[in-house]
Amino acid sequence: QVQLVESGGGLVQTGGSLRLSCAASGRTFGSYAMGWFRQAPGKERELVAAINWSGVRRNYADSVKGRFTISRDNAKNTVYLQMNSLKYEDTAVYYCAAAKSSSYYTTDIADFGSWGQGTQVTVSS
Repeated sequence: QVQLVESGGGLVQTGGSLRLSCAASGRTFGSYAMGWFRQAPGKERELVAAINWSGVRRNYADSVKGRFTISRDNAKNTVYLQMNSLKYEDTAVYYCAAAKSSSYYTTDIADFGSWGQGTQVTVSS
């Protein structure tokens, strides 16, 4: 199992930026795909961005392409989500998650087995 702790959330105005961090401990962080997900009130949890173990492969939800960037530093056991040009509709609790297996890259929420506690991002209009 891997333990994940998110930080960096907060209140920001429309058009502003935030950088989320997710610190991992436990199993070998550098071998697993990581993802950022979000859940707004009354909505299902959805993928925001995913990154493979090396950082070469990255996927984004259409709604955040060109505005958000996922990255990782395996030496620091940390994955980041840089969020620029934030919109009101980005308001949600953001979670980082680690894939259950190191055998493949995935963007399917069902393949992520370790989750952080979440960090609130609120964008004021």
